[in-house]
Amino acid sequence: MRVRHAELSFTGPATFFKAPYLGSAAGPVGAAPAAGAAEAPPSPPTSLPPEAPEGTVLTGARPTYDVAFLGVPYDFAVGFRPGARFAPNAVRAASGRYALPPQGFYDLEADRYRLTGARLVDAGDVDPAQLETHETLERITAAARRVRALARLPVFVGGDHSVSFPLLRAFDDVEGLHVVQLDAHLDFTDARNATRYANSSPFRRAVEALPNLASVTVVGLRGVRADAEAFAAARARGHALISARSVRESLAAVVERLPRGANVYLSVDVDALDPAELPGTSSPEPEGLSYGQLRDLVAATIERNRLVGVDLTELAPNLDPSGRSELLAARLLAETLALWWDAREAADGARG
Repeated sequence: MRVRHAELSFTGPATFFKAPYLGSAAGPVGAAPAAGAAEAPPSPPTSLPPEAPEGTVLTGARPTYDVAFLGVPYDFAVGFRPGARFAPNAVRAASGRYALPPQGFYDLEADRYRLTGARLVDAGDVDPAQLETHETLERITAAARRVRALARLPVFVGGDHSVSFPLLRAFDDVEGLHVVQLDAHLDFTDARNATRYANSSPFRRAVEALPNLASVTVVGLRGVRADAEAFAAARARGHALISARSVRESLAAVVERLPRGANVYLSVDVDALDPAELPGTSSPEPEGLSYGQLRDLVAATIERNRLVGVDLTELAPNLDPSGRSELLAARLLAETLALWWDAREAADGARG
């Protein structure tokens, strides 16, 4: 397999941190069969081990990779400015800046390498059915299940935040699942403009569909367009709702409100960040989190829990001609993976 970390960041093709790409070997993820074609029978996950040449397809029941990236280029549920459909490819291109070398990332403060030996793969994109909402949701869930079989940690990049609902359905076998949602908005509205599957409703639909979804912690809330019914419904269910102001007042106190010892799915809406740091998003809100605050919340979530999946949504690269929004998103994912790898190594050391 060709090692690409030494390439210039803009040398293509663009893949997630210049990892091997599965889409070309295994076919589009989540695509419908061609008209008139017989549906293929279920098969074991297709994976490309690190020692195999590009284009090789092998099968196996155990995860071959540590991290797998899945793009979900769908923004037909956005209620304001579109563009999140372009985020998966923008993050791929930006992540070339942080291509992972075999020895890992050097941490200048800790004087050590991180993510050493981690096996990454780019599993391609879900192929949305455009205006066929339920078909698209089914494709997303099916693709997410497949990616879970490929890797220990699936990383999903949307797409608007509506995609978190079908992604979470792929975790219906995870006992005591808890969502940590970093977001300016609650996204728990029952319906808006007669639409129940918009980007304002994914977690309302998720708690309805998933008996194993124990609770949700939302951090970063702010704005003047809040839905009173949605907040009342979330509080009635026992969700922890934490404002951006609370983070500014005491990050340490907010960290203590995060779950501990749980199976956690981390959902990052990039509008949790202040738009002065990340302007490329559909619905920016002033007085948001700093990058350092967001990173520290991600770190605390991972240190206190077992991370089972990550999504990053609402990045609209077309709204930021400077390109720094996708660079910041790629940097956050790089740090998230390093934090998860650190926690995994610590757990393995404690067991052994």
